[in-house]
Amino acid sequence: MSLYQLQKFLFDLNRDPAVQGEYRKDAATLVQRYELTAEERDAIVRGDVGLIYVLGANGQLLMHFAAFLGMPWPGYIQAMRDGIVKHGPVRAGIYAMTTAVDEKVAGV
Repeated sequence: MSLYQLQKFLFDLNRDPAVQGEYRKDAATLVQRYELTAEERDAIVRGDVGLIYVLGANGQLLMHFAAFLGMPWPGYIQAMRDGIVKHGPVRAGIYAMTTAVDEKVAGV
């Protein structure tokens, strides 16, 4: 349920100017509306795009959150890479990693 709630938050933030205003005013209070783990709440409040990616958030939702935070596209891509280095492989969702970080897949 938690990954759904994490993505629901991102969806709401990406599309609702009222939610965006609430995030800017008091993100810690806003995230209490969602059934999130402490780690997810902290990552959202801190704007830790890398950790949110590792937690399994959909990249389409996450890229809008990064833009909302003022992160340029290359910074967003790097934040995801840094998230894997710092927090390990993607843990859940469609991006869950089934190989080691340094393992080649299909010769790449």
